[in-house]
Amino acid sequence: MARSKGMTSPKAARRKERKRKAGVQIRQKKIFTFRGKTMEELKELSFDEFLKLVSARKRRSFSRGLTHEHAKIITDVEKSPEKTIRTHKRDMIVIPQFVGRKFGIHNGHEFVEIEFIPEMLGHFFGELSQTRKGGVHSGPGVGATRSSKFMPLK
Repeated sequence: MARSKGMTSPKAARRKERKRKAGVQIRQKKIFTFRGKTMEELKELSFDEFLKLVSARKRRSFSRGLTHEHAKIITDVEKSPEKTIRTHKRDMIVIPQFVGRKFGIHNGHEFVEIEFIPEMLGHFFGELSQTRKGGVHSGPGVGATRSSKFMPLK
């Protein structure tokens, strides 16, 4: 017998009431933080302050200066908030302004559309758009040696 999602059993209702009386707090959804800062605080940070929070490799990449293409991606995000931005720049790093936006990142064959979530902060675009597919194997004995060719069927 399946229950609808909105209804609880009497047993679950009694358990919830006991927890409430005992003062047990109901678990709240975990709030995302990046190096101790919430998403709202990260969006208010300047670019240099955000760089102090990322790892050394990302800090070094940005300290050498933004290329023209990287700067164009950042300005495109500010100009058109709803449009999907397509790019070949796999060495760009996800910054707080990109969270919630859709990007088409080229993987060498096609543009993979990705919506950035807070957990992607500080990662390179290329890490999020895989360039290789996993191998697919056929059944046992196919193309194998003669001894394993005659596998019994179940």
